[in-house]
Amino acid sequence: MTPAERDRFEKCLALAARGATAGERDAARAAAERIATGAGLTLAEAAAGVRDPRPSRAGTEQPRRPPPDPRRPFAWAQPKEPVKPITIEELLRQKAGTEAWKKRAAASAERRLKRERAEQEAYEVQQRARQAERDREWAAAKARRNVP
Repeated sequence: MTPAERDRFEKCLALAARGATAGERDAARAAAERIATGAGLTLAEAAAGVRDPRPSRAGTEQPRRPPPDPRRPFAWAQPKEPVKPITIEELLRQKAGTEAWKKRAAASAERRLKRERAEQEAYEVQQRARQAERDREWAAAKARRNVP
């Protein structure tokens, strides 16, 4: 048993002996049995090993398992790269880029407005021509009605 397992096992045994309720004592005993089984021992053997940490027989001790491989840390647990301060040249380059973008956007909006104005003017010319035709027809009809 590792020192951490031994410590947890001792705490479970103490709780199994002095627990406040029967359910608490039963749960502690079950946890102690799971720890002992994980170490390849029975509850009695593990309890004897805790009381007398020296092995009674040299051949009865289980061979130690190698420690598990350390886990690869999560991406968010990796140390961050140090922040590089921004330079004046970089700020000027960013500002120039922003101004160029604004100029392109303004030019595009101006071209769109010109196109819309031209379409509107063409529509107005067409509507004026239709209205003029209706006015001529109205005037001709009025002239025919007024002729005696």
